[in-house]
Amino acid sequence: MPDARDDLLDRILTEATTNGLADRSLRDLAAAVGSSHRMLHYHFGSRAGLVGALVQRVESAQRELLVELAAEADGVADLVMTLWYRTAAPEMLPFVRLFFECVAATGGEGLTEPWMDVAAEVAEMIGVELDADELRLAVAVSRGLLIDVLATGDATAATRSMRRFVALWGV
Repeated sequence: MPDARDDLLDRILTEATTNGLADRSLRDLAAAVGSSHRMLHYHFGSRAGLVGALVQRVESAQRELLVELAAEADGVADLVMTLWYRTAAPEMLPFVRLFFECVAATGGEGLTEPWMDVAAEVAEMIGVELDADELRLAVAVSRGLLIDVLATGDATAATRSMRRFVALWGV
């Protein structure tokens, strides 16, 4: 059973993916989800704490998805493209937009290392050895192409670029 903090975070996540987060006060967010700014302060400490919790929730779910997809993937290229298709899907774009809003609000500290860790675990799980610099590059390319999808609305062009990157990567 989810606790009060998790329930509140879920409601705020739904609200923020629907109506955005930028320039919204804790009072506004609290009112939108039927809570109070005091409860947000109690559970998250500050707006930065709330934003950090939102990023953690979305990023954690994406890393769990990576591990799940790895169990069925036919190699690294298949895994990267399957994760790309899932992440760049229209229904995921509100979460992607929220992620980048949160990065802008927090400076993005600590967002790459967890991906590096889980990617290293997945590489071991599927029996391949990948260089840490290549993994970091893959994270950066994925994020850059997601920004492109958000900015242009053209997932098709970004997907072609992701396929090209994977081909150049040689995995």
